[in-house]
Amino acid sequence: MCQYPWLASNEENTLAPNSSRVGAVLNCVAHPEFGNAFEMKETSDAEVLVDSELVTHKTHTVKEISTVAKTHQIEITGALEDAREVVTKLTGAMDENNRMIEQVEISKRNASLAINNAFETLQQTLEERKKTLLSELEAISLSKTTALTLQKEQFEKMIGDIGHYTDLASHILQTHTDHEIVALGGLIPTELQATLKRVQTISLTPNQESSITVSHLDVHISSQGGARYHVKIQSKTSKGEECPHGGVEVKGEMRSKTHNGAVVYGEVEDHRDGTYTITLTPQTAGPHQLLITMDGHHVQNSPNDLDVRPIRDCRILCKRVIQCLWPTCVAIHDNGDIYVASNDHCIYVFDQTGQLKNTIGSRGSGDGQFSYPCGVSIKGDVLYVADSGNHRVQKLTSSGKFLHKFGQQGSGQGQFDWPDGVIIDSNNKLIVSDIFNHRIQIFNVDGGWLLTIDGKGSGNHSFRSPEGLALDPQGNIHVAAFGSNTIKVFTKEGVYVRMYGDPNHPSGIAIDDEGYSLVSEWGGHCLSIYDPEGNKIHTVGNLKQPWGTALDPRDGSVFIPNYGANTVLKYCV
Repeated sequence: MCQYPWLASNEENTLAPNSSRVGAVLNCVAHPEFGNAFEMKETSDAEVLVDSELVTHKTHTVKEISTVAKTHQIEITGALEDAREVVTKLTGAMDENNRMIEQVEISKRNASLAINNAFETLQQTLEERKKTLLSELEAISLSKTTALTLQKEQFEKMIGDIGHYTDLASHILQTHTDHEIVALGGLIPTELQATLKRVQTISLTPNQESSITVSHLDVHISSQGGARYHVKIQSKTSKGEECPHGGVEVKGEMRSKTHNGAVVYGEVEDHRDGTYTITLTPQTAGPHQLLITMDGHHVQNSPNDLDVRPIRDCRILCKRVIQCLWPTCVAIHDNGDIYVASNDHCIYVFDQTGQLKNTIGSRGSGDGQFSYPCGVSIKGDVLYVADSGNHRVQKLTSSGKFLHKFGQQGSGQGQFDWPDGVIIDSNNKLIVSDIFNHRIQIFNVDGGWLLTIDGKGSGNHSFRSPEGLALDPQGNIHVAAFGSNTIKVFTKEGVYVRMYGDPNHPSGIAIDDEGYSLVSEWGGHCLSIYDPEGNKIHTVGNLKQPWGTALDPRDGSVFIPNYGANTVLKYCV
């Protein structure tokens, strides 16, 4: 503590009488422990520094407290900023650490799955290889056994022939007269010598090689699930006789001439009677070469050139699910947009990835409004909607702008009682199914009535509750008769052609450019596929009340409104 009065000084940073310092709060640099207890006071003699505890400071440097405080504030603020920066870095490092821990766990799980999958695949591959090797072993064994059996049968026959003549010769010698011996003596030696000469022409060494050859090769296309080729082979012995045994090693393959020589190997069925069937399913269209071998040797007509057509084989390659409330029908725009009629009283528009782009319409009876729309079709940028609950058809732009409407409830020409399917033919005629009037009506694009195909009555032409419609490559109209559980076919003039299938309440139908029909079965909860002749060749199950089926003309993808599951399924086939 300073014991002497402060003296006036003109030195910088020392206390000197100054009227501007009166009332200022100061502190002594030499005595920082006293803090800010000093205040400049004015007396009658001179300016002095007064404190309740301290008397005076002499020649000590003093600073105004505000200056010192500001310096400390800057230092504290800087320290806080440094601390925050460090905490931020530590927090980031900790977050990265946690992320890496999670990544390690994910990597561990993925690696574990990969290892398990690899071992399962390896086990499956080894099991398949085991079966193949055992099958080949069986085939080789059977082939060798067959060859040896045939040789044995040949030996037995020759022994029998020789025995026949030797027995006959012994009998003649024992029982016949000299005249009879003279008469028969020339014949028996001749036949016996001929038999012995035949023995000399064959090998007496056991032969394990098959002497089977092929005299017949039949190739045809079956409709059993698509473009499957069935090769039928009838094997024969070297003598030209049909072989009664199987067991020969038969192989078949098809090689593409255009797709980098892609090879498809056939499945061989040995019927154990000397005949074989090889089934091959080429994966690509175009020119192919068919190769058939038996015991490693090419058969007659092998290699054989074939032209494989791009026939739908109905195998599902992928599936995409689009969430959509109560979908009833689908139409595909040229740009790939997906238009879905919904019993939510609107038309949903999705892009190719399944993302919602637009919603057209709302519930009501006004222009551009809908009540339970069940059918939709699009051509160019014009959209046609079967506005079922309002008993009319509306025409809009692809963006949803109202253009035109026609129809009202009734049973007269141009009237409807719940229109459902709506399609457009190559002549821009609009074809509409009229469910509860049990008929099909045909209009021009402006709604002018042209023709009615009446399904009422009895006979092959009749049908009840028609829903889905489709056109085949010949322009015929295929009607999914929901109430008749069949598909009826009519010409564009309305003349009955045929019917096919036994679908369980068919609700939708689409036909590809090869004439294959894809039929949604509301009651069967499946999609049935029929070949152009009307034979069912495939079924896609596990659906829930599927409705109006559609095909993407660009790539053949199949769209199914899975009404009961509130989804639209896209199948790439």
